[in-house]
Amino acid sequence: MTLNESGPGPYGARLILNGGSSTLKFALYQGETRRLRGTLERIGGAPRLRLGEAPAGLVPPATIEAPDTPAAAAALLDWLEPSGELAHLEAIVHRIVHGGRDFAAPVVLDQATLSRLEALSPLAPLHQPQALAVVRACRERLPGTRQIGCFDTAFHRRQPRLHQLFGLPRALSDEGILRYGFHGLSYAYIARRLRALEGDEAGGRTIVAHLGQGASLCAMHQGESRATTMGFTALDGLMMGRRCGALDPGVLLYLQQQRGWDAARIERLLYQESGLLGVSGHSDDMRDLLASHEPACQEAVDLFVHRILREIGALVAVLGGLDTLVFTAGIGEHATPVRQRVCDQLGWLGVELDPRRNAEQGPRLDRGRGPRLWVLATDEEAEMNQAAAALLKA
Repeated sequence: MTLNESGPGPYGARLILNGGSSTLKFALYQGETRRLRGTLERIGGAPRLRLGEAPAGLVPPATIEAPDTPAAAAALLDWLEPSGELAHLEAIVHRIVHGGRDFAAPVVLDQATLSRLEALSPLAPLHQPQALAVVRACRERLPGTRQIGCFDTAFHRRQPRLHQLFGLPRALSDEGILRYGFHGLSYAYIARRLRALEGDEAGGRTIVAHLGQGASLCAMHQGESRATTMGFTALDGLMMGRRCGALDPGVLLYLQQQRGWDAARIERLLYQESGLLGVSGHSDDMRDLLASHEPACQEAVDLFVHRILREIGALVAVLGGLDTLVFTAGIGEHATPVRQRVCDQLGWLGVELDPRRNAEQGPRLDRGRGPRLWVLATDEEAEMNQAAAALLKA
């Protein structure tokens, strides 16, 4: 059976592709069993394929050509095809950052759907165009294999309408200028993990801190999103690696009117030059900043923690209290000092972090009193596989 002849079945394989601006995470599932997991990193530079787990005998190639994300996906297929791992491929599942108002569940990506998603590219310029380019490359390479899209915005679409609105004229809201929120696949996975870990208690008032290069918080109740810090685009809320987070729009008017900055220059400021990198003047990597004694680097960490605390306070007010706080993603999972500093300043909520558990990376971080504290590794690829399996079954 060739790749193009493969089809659905009880043992159908699903290839999960989770693309970023310079990385492509991937996983291969046979039903519910994960056979392969890894990352193609440094796309556009000196690409390298790193495996987290793989069948015996499957080794990464010594060199890879990946000038962009679609080329990285093609290189991945070139590597996997001779191994026979794709012999029963029933679907390729893609992470799509923005689904807008219309896409609140996984869908099969046909040409009409891709055209509608293309119109949302200005709302996620770092991710949407690359993801859609990967989908098109896979459709061309494997025309007989279904392509499925899973959306980062979908988890938040059931929020109360008031929590989605800006204070703008109703006509603009009706056009779709709303708070959408992102990192939804990560939040959905964490909600599922909490149900397994906490049982009946998992439906309580929960805040999940997804802290990575992109960073946001989500307030949940009964495992569903109630409010989140990102909004119309992935620029709002917390300060991030290179994004400034919440910003007085008057700053942008000032730069435009007084400095003569055009849209392209402002976009570069917001997406590439701000955040940890901009404040520190040194690095967008939390590991570098925590290791540095430079005052500007320390100030960047201080501001990162301060913004988290401010947003937690706002989300606690929305929830009416706090039962569980979860840290996840790169910084959340690995930056012990950041978790310590956040929790130390949440004593007013009854938060009590156990320093020993924190140093040991948990997963449970609290002393057994007050809100439950967790550090949990997120797994967007596992969530995408679950969602795609449900769609294919339906």
